[in-house]
Amino acid sequence: MSPYEEIGHRSIFKGIGVSPGIMIGHIHLLDRQRVSVRRHEVSEDLVEAEISRFKRAVETSKDQLEDIKNRLTHDVGKDLSNILIAHMLTLEDKMLVGKTIEEIRSSRVNAEWALKKVLEKYIQSFDAIADEEMKKWKTDIEHVGERVLRNLSGQQMESLGELPDGVIVVAHDLAPSDTLQMKKGRVVGFVTEVGGRTSHTAIMARSLEIPAVVGLDRITTLAETGDSVIVDGNRGIVILRPDEALRIEYEERQRRYRYYERELTKIRDLPAQTQDGTLIHLAANLELPEELPTILEYGAAGIGLFRTEFLFMNRPDLPSEEEHFQVYRAAAERLSPHPVIIRTLDMGGDKVASHLAQVEESNPALGLRAIRFCLREQDLFRAQLRAILRASHFGDVRVMYPMISGLRELREANLILEDVKRDLRREGVPFREEIPVGIMIEVPSAALIADILAKEASFFSVGTNDLIQYSLAIDRMNEHVAYLYEPLHPAVIRTLQMIVEAGRRQGIPVGMCGEMAGDPLYCLVLLGLGFQDLSMLSFSIPRVKKILRACTYAEARALAEEVLRCDTATEAHEQVLKYMIRRFPEDISEEGGQVCLL
Repeated sequence: MSPYEEIGHRSIFKGIGVSPGIMIGHIHLLDRQRVSVRRHEVSEDLVEAEISRFKRAVETSKDQLEDIKNRLTHDVGKDLSNILIAHMLTLEDKMLVGKTIEEIRSSRVNAEWALKKVLEKYIQSFDAIADEEMKKWKTDIEHVGERVLRNLSGQQMESLGELPDGVIVVAHDLAPSDTLQMKKGRVVGFVTEVGGRTSHTAIMARSLEIPAVVGLDRITTLAETGDSVIVDGNRGIVILRPDEALRIEYEERQRRYRYYERELTKIRDLPAQTQDGTLIHLAANLELPEELPTILEYGAAGIGLFRTEFLFMNRPDLPSEEEHFQVYRAAAERLSPHPVIIRTLDMGGDKVASHLAQVEESNPALGLRAIRFCLREQDLFRAQLRAILRASHFGDVRVMYPMISGLRELREANLILEDVKRDLRREGVPFREEIPVGIMIEVPSAALIADILAKEASFFSVGTNDLIQYSLAIDRMNEHVAYLYEPLHPAVIRTLQMIVEAGRRQGIPVGMCGEMAGDPLYCLVLLGLGFQDLSMLSFSIPRVKKILRACTYAEARALAEEVLRCDTATEAHEQVLKYMIRRFPEDISEEGGQVCLL
């Protein structure tokens, strides 16, 4: 299906399903045009007054977010509403606020124009980040900036707290503050033109169990308030003004989906064990602590990837050791006795804190990031390691280094870890002495020497998102080459096999925490290759578990061997798709050339 198709009076859009479910209803169009900003000069005697006007707008924005947070804590829980704190901290950021004041003074321009110029520079810096997971923070900065601009211009922001019952919100974009105000039962779904699976808005939609589809270009220009609409968050499809036949078809799909969801709840607490006794450990990827209730609801057996970058974002300073510790301890206690694998900081210095020395890089994807950055900024690294070790006293906490490319980096990181352990012993602080220390295999050099790395790592976790991109030289966010991003490419499958065998020979577990791990289409291939641990978005866990519990390791091994014999990614994909549709028709189908997962 193309991204947009018009048939008669109806329009069909294909986007990204970020929160599962099917909803049929009527549209409330959130017509929130961006503030139009024009430049004008300010006379020297009015510069300070202009700065004061800007400061008042910033304070007003803080007050608005604080008010929303306070009103919503009871309705949606403290954890979710705490996401707004990050937005409030952004309003204290030295770069955003300080640079705007500097721009007003130096250029003698109006506050709106000064803020716009600073925002543009701030936002552009995010485009250089290689990790797509981090790019979502760019949207948060845009939301905060837009709020300040509206307060400067005196424009009101429409609240989503008092909408009529049963509406589906359609907007260009939604801020987390918008999503938090959506009351369950009133807003039954939402659709936006921009966004991704890991945006804060998407995370909140899943937590609130609101079906949502994002990335639908042009929909706000074609939709009107009151139009009928179908939102299919499972397939990422939105149908504007459906005819009667489509409505009836989707009513049946909705009924089947609700039945399927009820059936999945029955296996929530059962092990992911094949019919011939092979046990697979299914864990969840954690983006924010606010996702913990959702992780437990979907029956995750721990956290296989605890991303810690949120602690460093949208703030004017570095997080303290105590901040790290409180977050990690809470997760360890809540998930106990299941493991919590905490990945150390996986980003570059330009995004950690505005006061750190920044490094200009022409190719950040291959530059000073992840473990390389931590080994350079050792004070930051030590504070995080101390917190992880302290938290290990309260649950099965494990540490994982990202982007390890060779043995030297692993040894250097472990030397720092041992030094931190000595400090804690001297201080009498309890921690788990033999804490497991694993590494992410996400660059080809690590895969090629996996046999060497396995001698000094407690476990491997394959990050397929980066491993595939680096192996195939593909930027999957680049629309011109994204079609070449192929998880079943022979080079990828052989690399995965090599990593698993290296781990098996050394007797260490090998897991996966990339998107491939949570795709039901691939789970039997991964099982057949020998993966013991899979970590994924939490709502994928019951779907993958259902398939694993219905098969045997023997048939998974046979499928993996077939894939290993394929010469091309296309041939491998056809083999897997054909097998999975035949074997699991209730879970996987193909419609219009697209793979559909119920």
